[in-house]
Amino acid sequence: ERCLGGPVGRLWGAMGGREGAVGPRMWGALLRPLPTMFLLPCSALALLLLTCLALEPPPRRPPPSNPAFRRFQREFLLGYLPALAADWLQGPLLFRLLQSRGFLRSQIAALYSCGFASNVAFGLVSGAFVDRLGRKKSCVLSSGLCSVSCLLQLSRDFLALAAGRVLAGLGTSLLFSAFESWYVHEHLERHDFPAEWIPDTFSRVALWNSGLAVAAGLVAELVAEGLVLGPVAPFLVAVPFLVLSGIFAGKNWDENYGKKRPCGKACGEGLRGLVSDPRALLLGLVQALVESILLIFAFLWTPVLEPHGIPLGIAFSGFTAASAVGSALFRRGVSGRLRLQPLRLLPGSVLLLALALLLLALPLYPAGDFLAVLVLQLSCGIYFPAMAFLRRRLERGGDAAGGARWLRLPLGLGLALALPALPGDPAGTRRLFGAAALAALVALGAAGGVLGTTRGDEGLRWDSSTGTPGCGGDTGTV
Repeated sequence: ERCLGGPVGRLWGAMGGREGAVGPRMWGALLRPLPTMFLLPCSALALLLLTCLALEPPPRRPPPSNPAFRRFQREFLLGYLPALAADWLQGPLLFRLLQSRGFLRSQIAALYSCGFASNVAFGLVSGAFVDRLGRKKSCVLSSGLCSVSCLLQLSRDFLALAAGRVLAGLGTSLLFSAFESWYVHEHLERHDFPAEWIPDTFSRVALWNSGLAVAAGLVAELVAEGLVLGPVAPFLVAVPFLVLSGIFAGKNWDENYGKKRPCGKACGEGLRGLVSDPRALLLGLVQALVESILLIFAFLWTPVLEPHGIPLGIAFSGFTAASAVGSALFRRGVSGRLRLQPLRLLPGSVLLLALALLLLALPLYPAGDFLAVLVLQLSCGIYFPAMAFLRRRLERGGDAAGGARWLRLPLGLGLALALPALPGDPAGTRRLFGAAALAALVALGAAGGVLGTTRGDEGLRWDSSTGTPGCGGDTGTV
């Protein structure tokens, strides 16, 4: 009965509800024009993909042709890309899945909070944990935790689902810390390849990651709505990818370790680096505010768009395509004729984020909400590579994310505690976006402070030897 509420059910009704019955109602259903809320995300997705292809700058140098390097690179991609694909598959229909279990919005918010809290809390010590456990073991553990989380989505029990969200937060934190750390160590220490070849691998990861993100939304829409398998189907589709990633890494990768520092010492180093450099403090504040805003957005985008009848999987593909366009704009800006610097692109991306949030705070038409979300994702595509570059350059010799995690911890935990109590009506959601816009303006002021305190610093300039930042992040799909 639940399945018959979807498009296949409507077609079944047009056929008269009987197997093999084909009548004039069926032809009327097939020939009826597609609804605007279906055409809008589809046309936006096509336009964004074409724009991304047009904007992608040509490579600055030919890729390395060393056969040993190519073989090593291929082994890394075969282990990492399935895990990324599985992570994206869990994003489009999570809210709808929890709704289908009959939970109230406050209960759904509490489940999201479990994922947020575990992600930000474990993120504080994830680097030291990975170094001590072993990076290969951490990659396999990430796949295992996320697999169990996906399987727990089959349950209708609140506690089981909460445990699934906690495991998803832990697994996602490991996903975006263990895999790239493993690769860099193997590239430099075990194989002794030139450091200049690392950007080639992460450029390929970024390109594949964008394609996988777009495909994940379409696959989720296909299996949930097209095949009428329900919103749990994308989570089940993700499990084989996670198993493949874990098995491949476990069988084909060598183990490596980092410095085995106590977690307290590692966290203390990050905190000392944060308070000793005002630029690192301001940059950490920008990161903490922006990524806390994105956690709110991860919860709110479905309640904003679903009432308009926009297909969520296709909309998700549009979001990720918009983010890919933003990343292409970043690469074109820093490597093209304009020679823009990440230090100047960071405030621009935060300003664009604030404008998108202000638009979402207004009672716009459905198309306006969808376009505002696309602008928000476009800003993220510029923000993440700019932030990754500046963070690495400002925090040389230490944990590049450790300081920002200290600032992100209270914001993320506070958000996790407050999320279930936030208003669930449309007007309350608009007010929440307005508050997020104010937080983005605070982040914009901090980004301007970074720009002012680092003016003339040649170490923060992009040059021809600069590599593409990794595609990792800490927000994930929790």
